[in-house]
Amino acid sequence: FLFHKWNLLCVVTMCRAVPINDLIYRASQQSDKLHALSTMLTQELGSEVFPIDRVHACHTSSLQTPTDKEQALQVSESDLLSLARSLLQAWSDPLVVLSSSTNVLPYSAQSTLSKTIQKMQEHSKDLKDGLDILSSKMGPAAQTITSLPFIETNEIGQDKITKLLSCFRRDSHKIDSFLKVLRCRAANMQPQMC
Repeated sequence: FLFHKWNLLCVVTMCRAVPINDLIYRASQQSDKLHALSTMLTQELGSEVFPIDRVHACHTSSLQTPTDKEQALQVSESDLLSLARSLLQAWSDPLVVLSSSTNVLPYSAQSTLSKTIQKMQEHSKDLKDGLDILSSKMGPAAQTITSLPFIETNEIGQDKITKLLSCFRRDSHKIDSFLKVLRCRAANMQPQMC
């Protein structure tokens, strides 16, 4: 972990020296880790109650995003990056709420949830930092972030935690997909190869 932070610091201080393709590749790797963590956690906690395709009540649902690869391939690089950054930003508060709500779960799940959410928060922050650098190199359109407010309720039970985790899994999949499309384009791959 310390090496990763040092590496990130080097990228920040010398971001002009790091090619955009490398930044996109690193962001794609980081988003893949984030999505893997969210998938693992929802599977461990049995969050299949809210399948990804059927989660409509997420606080991020109002953001118009491509629904499949073909649609994502039609969106500009700047817009894909803006969408990924907007989704990522929208999860900063809910991840804090999730982190502080582990005490409502059965004791056996508390430790797993707490540790994994902490990792998800760290990966989210690292990815956000990397995407901020990338967006600064891609111009004003990529720097646009749509605000998606999270309205916290006083009641956060196991059902709410399960729903939030399912929503995060859905959104982390979108972020990962958008960054993979960007990576394919940066590598000049044919769309069918993405």
